[in-house]
Amino acid sequence: MATIVLVRHGETAWNRDRRVQGWAAVPLNDRGREQAVSLATAIESRYDVDRLIASDLRRTLETARPIARKTGVSVEPSTGWRERDFGVFQGLSYRELFSGYPEFAIGTSGYPAALARPESGESFIDHRERVLAAFDRLVDSLDSAETAVVVTHGGSLYQVLGRQKGLDIVETVMDQSQGNGAINELAVDTANGSVSIVSENETTYRDTDR
Repeated sequence: MATIVLVRHGETAWNRDRRVQGWAAVPLNDRGREQAVSLATAIESRYDVDRLIASDLRRTLETARPIARKTGVSVEPSTGWRERDFGVFQGLSYRELFSGYPEFAIGTSGYPAALARPESGESFIDHRERVLAAFDRLVDSLDSAETAVVVTHGGSLYQVLGRQKGLDIVETVMDQSQGNGAINELAVDTANGSVSIVSENETTYRDTDR
């Protein structure tokens, strides 16, 4: 069995302020950098990492670098694992976005909001197709007993885990959560390509640092 370890990036100021980040080059804040170091220690102690992939956005690369230093595995940047592109809405607070433009609020408008595409951005469906394609390519490329770590975003994690759990797009977006620095472990049977969730949204490793 191969292993895929999916992790969310550390905290940013925009996470703290509940602002739409999309593809913005937002750095980790002080707490996020601490989370990245703790995450790297946890990954190094639990897994024999063969590959390290990261969304090529700033916050994910900054989270991946301590893992690379701990494991000695170089980071492979990937556009496929980026967060959803919110286009012209990038930088708004979520309150401003969903109260001012309810047609994009999936919790209010349901499935039609999953199809809505902001100017110069992606719909939830666009995002799902891109991320799941990246995930499927990774699964197909794995050797038996290989371990790959992917540093990505909350929205991208929802898409992968939602499909594994059989959720529709509304449930995928609304009914899941991922903490900053969360670890998710998936087992892959490389003989038939089947994937199962071992654990998700795990942040208890931080307790050892207190």
